[in-house]
Amino acid sequence: MEAIRLYYLQIADNALILSHRLSEYSSKGPFLEEDLANTNVALDLIGLAESVYTEAAACFYVNKTADDLAYKRSENEYINVLLVEQNNQDFAHIMVRQFFMDVFHYFYFTELTTSADNFLSSIATKSLKEVTYHLKRSSEWIVRLGDGTQEAHNRTAIAIEKLWPFTNELFVASDADTEMLRIGLAPNLEKVKQQWFEKVKEIFFIAKLNIPDVHFKPATGKKGVHTEQMGYILGEMQFLTNKYPEAIW
Repeated sequence: MEAIRLYYLQIADNALILSHRLSEYSSKGPFLEEDLANTNVALDLIGLAESVYTEAAACFYVNKTADDLAYKRSENEYINVLLVEQNNQDFAHIMVRQFFMDVFHYFYFTELTTSADNFLSSIATKSLKEVTYHLKRSSEWIVRLGDGTQEAHNRTAIAIEKLWPFTNELFVASDADTEMLRIGLAPNLEKVKQQWFEKVKEIFFIAKLNIPDVHFKPATGKKGVHTEQMGYILGEMQFLTNKYPEAIW
């Protein structure tokens, strides 16, 4: 079914692109333990992406592999949300972006564990164990930065202002989201949105941070329409596969 294929790709593309952004920050963490933690989160995400791409390739494609889906599609064939492709700024920016996605993944995968699709329920159950740690880590950093020095607070507040407009797309249902919900295979994004917002408010309150009053960006990522940043990501990600298309990794 087309809706299931696209739904799988949404999950995998979000994980892959966010993992790539985190990998760009490897060796640049504020201290060694945090640098390793950041890299481990990136590895968890690319592991999630690989699992979903492998299942999608087996179920919906002929003579395609997980690598083909990850590295050999054009920009408009990727259907990740715009939030995950936003470029790295400073550490506060990276942690705010990660926090927004961790909260989403936590409640999203919690709901997805009850899916009637056996693959989705199993991958959600596995991922939830990792995401629980991810959320604990990013929540603690938001509090530490927001309720820390004035410089840390200011940088975190700036990151929130820049990234908040992209958060609404997480909950804007694509055609695949709508169909999967109708047939009982996917969570209700409105329910996930309420849970997400309550958790964000809770952590922001502790961190002495405010939810900005800004307009949301158009929700185009799930339609394959991306920001300028996506082209740079794919240019780097796909360099080797484009240069050596017959190589086996």
